[in-house]
Amino acid sequence: MTDSYVYVLTALLPLTASILVTQANPYHALVLRGILGAVAALVYTVLGAADVALTEALVGTMLAITLYAVAVRSSLVMRLGVLKEAIPDWKAASKSDDALVALQQADQANSEQPSFAPLLSDLRTVCGKHHLRLELVPYPDSQALQQALVDKEIHAALRIEHKDRYFSEAGFEPNSERINLHDESFCSLRIRIRRLYDILQAELTSPAANLTYVDLATSPEVGPVLAPVGEQQP
Repeated sequence: MTDSYVYVLTALLPLTASILVTQANPYHALVLRGILGAVAALVYTVLGAADVALTEALVGTMLAITLYAVAVRSSLVMRLGVLKEAIPDWKAASKSDDALVALQQADQANSEQPSFAPLLSDLRTVCGKHHLRLELVPYPDSQALQQALVDKEIHAALRIEHKDRYFSEAGFEPNSERINLHDESFCSLRIRIRRLYDILQAELTSPAANLTYVDLATSPEVGPVLAPVGEQQP
């Protein structure tokens, strides 16, 4: 007669699998995937299939978790393009993996311009709720930033726009709930992913930016290339 503990171990397989597929947090799912593989290997061992248990432990669990971890780490990231001039000490900020300090220093040096730092702080908070990392990608000029958005190198583009020139040339309507219409300039955040735009539109509390959804499928253009505030267009 088969020992009762075998039934208990076998019952753990569908139970662990059910919990695994209902996980919203990908990192919790990785842990449960490891538990599922360990339970499967244990069941194989108890039933006398030691070679299958070894294969499951080495290939089915360890290798799979490693690949999943790499995939999760590389895919759950929001790439935000910014102009390099917005962060003067970009090299130091990149080394510390935190550009907020450099942005705050830049804000103190030029207090007349809208601040990127509060907006980035809010963006990181919202992204953290959805298990995303915020990665800043610097570009030397406006043309390169716009082209990166068109080429899908980044998920969103953030920059400072002049109010009159932006709304007259780009043809966008201002989001009065997010920006002060009396300000001469403001932060513009253009997003090419609809789901990401919906999340930020609903959860972003910072009043410092005007959010715009750019549908590259219907229109590959993301609006005119506008010079930064204080820079003369050719």
